Amino acid sequence: MTVAVISALQTELDLVIEALIRVRGGSIAGWANWQGEYGDTGVVAARAGLGKVNTAALAALLWERHRPELMVFTGVAGGLDPDLAVGDMVIGERTIQHDAGVISAAGLQRYQAGHLPFHNPTDQFGFTPSAQLLDLVRKSVEGVELSPVLDRPPSVRFGTIVTGDVFLQDASTRDRLYAELSAQAIDMEGAALGQVASHLGVDHIVIRSLSDLAAGEAAEHFDRFVPEVSANSARLVIGLLDRLQEDDRDLSIGS
Repeated sequence: MTVAVISALQTELDLVIEALIRVRGGSIAGWANWQGEYGDTGVVAARAGLGKVNTAALAALLWERHRPELMVFTGVAGGLDPDLAVGDMVIGERTIQHDAGVISAAGLQRYQAGHLPFHNPTDQFGFTPSAQLLDLVRKSVEGVELSPVLDRPPSVRFGTIVTGDVFLQDASTRDRLYAELSAQAIDMEGAALGQVASHLGVDHIVIRSLSDLAAGEAAEHFDRFVPEVSANSARLVIGLLDRLQEDDRDLSIGS
C-alpha cells in the first residue's frame, strides 16, 4: 500500500519524514517530496505550499506518479467552533469549499465545488472519507499520545472543515461561518484535496491541529503555535500509519 501525505508547510511534515526509513528526497514539478517506508507501507510525503490550487495540482501529480491508495493532509487550521481552543484537533468527516458557489445581490449561495445549480447540478455538498477509513482513524487516535498545548491536553474532534483561499482573522466572519456551516475548523487546502481525491477515486482524510481561533490575533498565534501544534497533527498521521500495519482492508472508494 502507498500513502501520500501532504502538508502546506515544511514544519507540518517534519515528524512524518523522520518516522520513515530508507528516505530519499526528490521533486515533482518543483514541489519537494520525500519517499520512504513505514513498516510495510510506502509513503510519499510532499510539501504543497498554501492554498487550494497548490494542493490540487500536487495531489494530481502524486497520484499520476505514485498511485497512492490513500491521501492524507496534515497541518494546522483556524478554529471556528467556540468549544475548541488552540491546540485542539479536528479530523474531517466532511470538507467544504466555503468560497465556492454563486454570488448574486443576495450574497453567496454556496454550492459543490466544480458544479453550479444551472450547470452540471449535484445533490452532493462537500467531500467525505469512506466509512472504513473514518473507522480506522477513530481507532488509531486512541493509541496516540499528544503533547500538551498551553498546559492542557488537546481534545480530538471529528467534524466539518471548511476550506477557502483566504487566511481568516476576523471574529465576526468566523462566527458567521460556524453558524452557517456548523464547521469546527477552517483551512486553505483540505477540501481541495477532497475534490481531487474524489475525482480520482482515492480515499482521503484531513487532519488538523488548531494554531489559532481565526480572529484578530490569528496571524500572531499562527506564528507562535505552528511548530508545536503541527507536531501533534503529524503524530496522528503516524498513528494512522501504525494502524494501517494492522489492518488489510481495501480503502479504495466503493470497496
